[in-house]
Amino acid sequence: MKLIEKMKHKKARYSIKIEFAIYFIGLVAGTILLCIFVNNRFLPRYYLQNKEHALLNAFDTVNTASESGDITSDEFDIELRKICGKYNISILVMDSNSEAIKAAGNDEKNLRMQLLDVLFGRALQKNNKRVLAESDQYELSIRKDPRTQTESIEMWGVLDNGNTFFMQSALESITESAAIANRFLAYTGCIAILASAVLIWFVSRKITEPVLALAKISERMTNLDFDAKYTSHEHNEIGMLGENINKLSATLESTISELKTANNELQQDIEKKEKIDEMRKEFLSNVSHELKTPIALIQGYAEGLADCVNDDEESRRFYCDVIMDEAGKMNIMVKKLLTLNQLEFGNDPVAIERFDISALVKNYLSSADILVKQNEVKLRFEEYPPIFVWGDEFKIEEVVMNYFSNALNHAQGEKIIEVKLIQRDKKVRVSIFNTGEPIPEESLPHLWEKFYKVDKARTRAYGGSGVGLSIVKAIMESHHQQFGAVNYENGVEFWFELLTE
Repeated sequence: MKLIEKMKHKKARYSIKIEFAIYFIGLVAGTILLCIFVNNRFLPRYYLQNKEHALLNAFDTVNTASESGDITSDEFDIELRKICGKYNISILVMDSNSEAIKAAGNDEKNLRMQLLDVLFGRALQKNNKRVLAESDQYELSIRKDPRTQTESIEMWGVLDNGNTFFMQSALESITESAAIANRFLAYTGCIAILASAVLIWFVSRKITEPVLALAKISERMTNLDFDAKYTSHEHNEIGMLGENINKLSATLESTISELKTANNELQQDIEKKEKIDEMRKEFLSNVSHELKTPIALIQGYAEGLADCVNDDEESRRFYCDVIMDEAGKMNIMVKKLLTLNQLEFGNDPVAIERFDISALVKNYLSSADILVKQNEVKLRFEEYPPIFVWGDEFKIEEVVMNYFSNALNHAQGEKIIEVKLIQRDKKVRVSIFNTGEPIPEESLPHLWEKFYKVDKARTRAYGGSGVGLSIVKAIMESHHQQFGAVNYENGVEFWFELLTE
């Protein structure tokens, strides 16, 4: 029970929808940040490797053309310009007389000076360059210009035909391109994060709504409310879970009903053995006492008829009416005593089930409408929503019938009967009030005893046996629920309670 109470009061600290959105937005943001980091870390190196390959490919092209003699052709000139434009490379090829054979890209004079600087001023360049690759024909390196403080990748050496060459490509474009790419990725990443946040919020809402619905159903199940059902029909794991929860709800309701019935029967069996002897003695004593008067009346009037005390037809009819009336009262009393005997001896087991008490009371009052009109009583009963309780529906209807019949027979003054249903503390109280004389306080504790009558003359006038409230007591005790009567200045209220959970 403590665990159930904790579960009832336990609230979710975080919404699964918010958690779902945070996880996926974090994943998108993390992916974009990782891409930015990778770009910053590896994109310049990747660009540099591409430049190295471009220079080596350009060297192979120039070397092949110079060896075949095509280096001065217009076709090679067009091809060389394409290579220089595509990879942003400047190329200079000189013969042994330091005359330019082929030049493409930047200013030819500047390229010549740089080549001569490399050829004749190498000692001065060691601190300003970093060699990337070397062979018998060329040297590939990165050099920093001491005047402009800019870096460039350079390649120089000797072709197969003995001509010298010099190739150069500025690295500032690589650095700038990487920076631009990273900035663009950052901008598009921010937009992607915002767009994905909106999209993920709606997607997470669609995904988590069935989960939240299942959570609410399970919460109602912890309160033993098994009317909630999962109605969506998704063909996925959530749909399967919803179907299983519906089956679990039906199974739990059936099992709890069976357990309550079994528990009720067990409690009755324990009490039955202790009370059975005392009940037999009390029953015989009360029956003999209550039947003494009607039997005496029947015997007296029957003897009068046999002795012809009155010879006229009207007197004989009166004697017969008294005999039949007393016999009818004895018949009603015997039936009620049999009902009470079955209840008290446990021969009529209580079937605990869940039913709507407001519908039961309303239906009974509708069926008793003719009695209300015959007794000229004003009935007050409001419309109530469905209120589900645990109990034996047929026996609870008998309690309502006994209370209401009692109210009809004792309604006086304004002749008002008021029926109420009040919910409190996991219980519902059904009360039936009638205007009239209050019951003497000393009689209140004895109302539930068999054959006890507050006003014997009045009770006998409407045919009361004094057993109805004893039947109410037996039924309510078999349900282990409270019942009672309360006096007011203008009348009396009888009530009983049933569990709603």
